[in-house]
Amino acid sequence: MHESRGMPILALLFALAVPCLAEDDNLGCTDTPFLPNSPWRVHDRNRPHPPMIEPGAALGQPPADAIILFDGKDLSQWQGDRADIAAGLEDGCINILKAGELRTKAKFGDCQLHIEWATPAARDTERRFWWGNSGIFLLDRYEVQVTESHANVHKADGQAGAIYGQTPPLVNVARKPGEWQTYDIVFIAPRFDGEKLIAPAFFTVFWNGVLAQYHTECMGSTKYKTVPKYDSFDMVGPIRLQEHGSAVRYRNIWIRPLQLPQ
Repeated sequence: MHESRGMPILALLFALAVPCLAEDDNLGCTDTPFLPNSPWRVHDRNRPHPPMIEPGAALGQPPADAIILFDGKDLSQWQGDRADIAAGLEDGCINILKAGELRTKAKFGDCQLHIEWATPAARDTERRFWWGNSGIFLLDRYEVQVTESHANVHKADGQAGAIYGQTPPLVNVARKPGEWQTYDIVFIAPRFDGEKLIAPAFFTVFWNGVLAQYHTECMGSTKYKTVPKYDSFDMVGPIRLQEHGSAVRYRNIWIRPLQLPQ
């Protein structure tokens, strides 16, 4: 008697489930509520999928959609103030002291930048705080500091991993002098309406795989001994590697321009 009563209930539940079977393919739904401020439903089966790309074969290697800025062989993606920037090529890396200041020929805005760098194994400058001094500039003016910060002490906003003159890194994860280090930088370019700042630039930086800057607001163009400010209205620009009197080396540089949702 108990089972016969239960059968109609089971049949009803099955009947109610039948309309969902067409969507029970893990590809999404058509009758769920809309997400706030979005044209898409929760689990929307019509929502476009992200593009598939092949990751790098090893950690730190460029994915399939990256632009290779330096692969250890040539400097064709770069230009500088010196007549022979190729003089800085040595052992698959760039010696920035020999190459001189470098800028990419192409201009970039929002991007993911991977770059590997090493300070000299021994101090090579008369001034202690110039040992390993360099910098990576986005849009040619917003700097993530590079400098020897394992065996050398700096002002907090001037050590490696800092947004120079503004924000120290969350942690100091510097390797020993001469050892290779990595930055993985996500940069969001500033937005302007003419000469009016609509939104500032932002940095997220992983240093040797450790979070050093998290969505840090950039106050403006990098300055020395003064408050940064926005004195340019460009939303794209070159990547610049600074030459600052020390034989800092760079290698394995690649970039992914980003198309971020507005």
